Amino acid sequence: MPEPTTGPRPTLEAVAARAGVSRATVSRVVNGAAGVRAPLVDKVRRAVDELGYVPNHAARTLVTRRNGAVGVVIAEPEFRIFTDPFFERQLRGISRELTAYDTQLVLLWAEGAAEYGRIASYLAGGHVDGALAFSLHNDDELPAMIARARIPTVFGGRPAAGQNLTVPYVDCDNRGGAREAVRHLVSLGRRRIGHIAGPRDLMAAVDRADGYRDVLADADPALTAQGDFTQDSGARAMAELLDRRPDLDAVFAANDLMAAGALRTLRERGAKVPEDVAVVGFDDVPSVAGATDPALTTVHQDIEGMGRLMVRLLTRLLEDGDGPAPEPVITPTELVRRASA
Repeated sequence: MPEPTTGPRPTLEAVAARAGVSRATVSRVVNGAAGVRAPLVDKVRRAVDELGYVPNHAARTLVTRRNGAVGVVIAEPEFRIFTDPFFERQLRGISRELTAYDTQLVLLWAEGAAEYGRIASYLAGGHVDGALAFSLHNDDELPAMIARARIPTVFGGRPAAGQNLTVPYVDCDNRGGAREAVRHLVSLGRRRIGHIAGPRDLMAAVDRADGYRDVLADADPALTAQGDFTQDSGARAMAELLDRRPDLDAVFAANDLMAAGALRTLRERGAKVPEDVAVVGFDDVPSVAGATDPALTTVHQDIEGMGRLMVRLLTRLLEDGDGPAPEPVITPTELVRRASA
């Protein structure tokens, strides 16, 4: 148990004396430097715990040239960040992994283009050691502005080809997961399969729409309706599809929230799921997929794990300095079969 802290704040010297090592050794362990033998690391950490030693952040910054903070940039309005469970899960993964590295998360969201300059200036101003950025749109300047900030950066999601960026990224197999979802619907004997597409300026949505077309290359364009990854947009898109093609017998929605909206519209129209119309989503967010009626068949991606992987890639960038950038990571997806299809 740490000793009471009623007296002076414990110093490096006190930790060194308790551990029976030099002050320099304590400094290297506390600052995460390499070259200290494991038994000595254990001794120092025990002494730190026993004394309740807390490193001086300003002093550590001078030694390591690190701030102990990472900027997390989300190019979405505030209401999306706090209402879409995808962001909550990815931020949870990022936060937990940063905590393991004793690093603070600085959340930066971009409501629109007017915010981009502020965010880029903050990142370039030496306030954070690196950046994690996701939900970046294909037609805006923010990804390039982040790259020009010249700090180690990892993207969540594959950048658009036209952005000409070589930043490492973490993504799931969006196209392959979509193919598996649509093939499942085909295997059930469904022949008029609709698609509720996500925003055209997000690569995840583009890839999922491409996966749909990989399986149904000759699908009637009237079988695709546009959404924006929100539940209400899914409900509207489902209504459009039913109005255009009353004979529709299945739908693949590009995320779980839109699938939940589709289920709502089908219920209002008196259609039975899956008897009349089978529904498949994408994400496998428990608070959505597990709460729909019927339970949602969906494509699972490890959202929290992807957040952790982003932090690990960024940590490698910070440690390697001028070394080669890590390769992008594409995580697998898996169809989770429930009652809706």
